[in-house]
Parts: sequence; structure tokens; C-alpha cells
Amino acid sequence: EALERLEKVDTLVVDKTGTLTEGRPALADCRVIGDWTETDVLRLAASIERHSGHPLAGALLDAAGQRGLSLAAVSDFRSEAGSGVAGEAGGQVVVVGTPDFLRREGVAGVESLETAAGPLLEAGRTVVYVAVDGRAAGLLAVADPVKAGAPEAVRELQALGLRLVMLTGDNRRAAAAVARQLGIGEVEAEVGPAGKAERIRRLRAAGRRVAMAGDGINDAPALGEADVGIAMGTGADVALQSAGITLLRGDLRAIARAVRLSRATMRNIRQNLLFAFLYNALGIPIAAGALYPVFGLLLSPVIAGAAMSLSSVSVIGNALRLGRARLDGRAPGAA
Repeated sequence: EALERLEKVDTLVVDKTGTLTEGRPALADCRVIGDWTETDVLRLAASIERHSGHPLAGALLDAAGQRGLSLAAVSDFRSEAGSGVAGEAGGQVVVVGTPDFLRREGVAGVESLETAAGPLLEAGRTVVYVAVDGRAAGLLAVADPVKAGAPEAVRELQALGLRLVMLTGDNRRAAAAVARQLGIGEVEAEVGPAGKAERIRRLRAAGRRVAMAGDGINDAPALGEADVGIAMGTGADVALQSAGITLLRGDLRAIARAVRLSRATMRNIRQNLLFAFLYNALGIPIAAGALYPVFGLLLSPVIAGAAMSLSSVSVIGNALRLGRARLDGRAPGAA
């Protein structure tokens, strides 16, 4: 059923983290202001993020561990989904998250952090802002490299006539940088799980046939809303359960292969239906004696039975051609 629906899909919506990128973020840069050191900012941010389930938290904890930093005890921890976390670490009030979250927490000096973050965002980094005791302290830039096969996959999918839309909860400038790198023209960033599902609903209401590719818990609602949900095999279990198709190795190029398989399968089915219809349209009248008054021609039961068997064999033989279909898009015999 999923393959049947996939043939009609004209729009592919893709998540960024873990779908277009490796999904294994790592700390790439650290910038500080005032008297703070990189070690202090990273230690305090990692101490707070240790209580967060966000993917970026793992990158900060890994970086702190590699540097041998001792994390501080945390109290009064609180979290705002999609915005940031805050709490008291080592006797200091630490806020980690987006610029808007820092402002809502009454942090001063956020503008200086935003200025420093500009070049990092343009380079496609995801930036985490850090404040201590009500003042901006620094920022941490996390890099999540684009998957090796993603540029080729995007070109293949566009060549198949699919409209590609990137839908991500990441920062707009970071998302735009990845989209430029991959040649994706439509980007919607800073979108939460409910927003992703709503965007899928709007596309379908506009008459689009939509497939959604994602790997995380945040993608599950959108996967369920799409005509065809496509989950990365390396993703969260809830995403796998919400999808109709799973890419076992998480390789986006497999989506192009699935589209080609879907189109080849449905084309083959139509050929078989047409052949069966034509065969019966010709064979049944002859067997019923339509030609007897003019030509004196009748079909013996032996010939009719053999013809029926040959019809079944021809349909099966045509279906078996799918085993030789080139799903990589290359012509038969190409290297």
C-alpha cells in the first residue's frame, strides 16, 4: 500500500537533523565574552544540559568529557521545549538556549552574542547561547555534517520531479546554510512537532501528495499525517512505528530507489491488467462461437486451456521483469 501511494507523491518533506545530516552533532566552536573562559562556559552549560534530553546536549557532554571537565551539581532545573534550559549549577544561575529564551529569562547582553553568532550560523552551525547570573557569557557552536550521500540524493529526487521542502526545528540561518549546500529551495525552520504536522496537513489540503522523511520523536506526528511516512532506520522507535517505509541504513538515496520501484511496479501492474483485458476481450467471443457463422471457426477445449495457461505465464513473466529493474536510475549495462 505504501509503494502504491508513493507513486503518486509529488512533494517530499525532509527533516534536517538525522535525515539530511548525520545526526551526530559535535562541538565545533566556543566563543566567550567578558571575563569568562571557554572551559567555564562549557562546564556550566554541560552541567545544565546533562538533565536535558535534547540531541545537542550529547554534543556538549561529549566535549566536556573529552576535556576532562568536572560537572557541577544542578538544582532548580527547568526546561522549555524547543527553547532552552535553566537551573542553578555550582551556586550560579545558568541559562542555556535560544536568544529569545535568554531574553525571557531577563538576561542582559544577548545582542552581543547574536552578533558573534552570525558567521557561525552562516556556516551552518547550530548555536547554543549561554548566560550566567543574568548576563551573557558565551556561545557554543555545534556542527552536524551533511550525510555523504545527501547531495546526490537531493539531485536524484529533484530529477524525478519531486518538490523538496526542508522542515526543521533548527535556527533559520543554520537551516538555510544546509539547504544552500544541498540545493533545496524551500526551507521552513524553527518549527516544532505540532507545526510540522500542521504544515503537512496544509500541503495535502492544497492538493499535494506528500511524503515525509524523518528520524526523530519530533517527526512522528508529521510522519503520521503524510500520505507516505519514510523513517530512517537509525532513528527513534516511535518514528519507525509512524512510517510506512523504513530506510534500514538511513541513506536518502534509498528514497529515490523506492520511488523508482513504486513507479515501475504500478506501471507493470497496469500493463498486466491491460494485457489480461485484451486477451479476454478477444478470447471469450471466439470461444463462444462468434466466428463460427462466418468462418466456421471454433476453439477446442485443449487450445483454449493452453491459451489460458500462456496468458498466465505471460503476465507472470512481465511481472518478473521487475527483478531486473534498475533502481539506481542508470540505464541497463551502465557502469
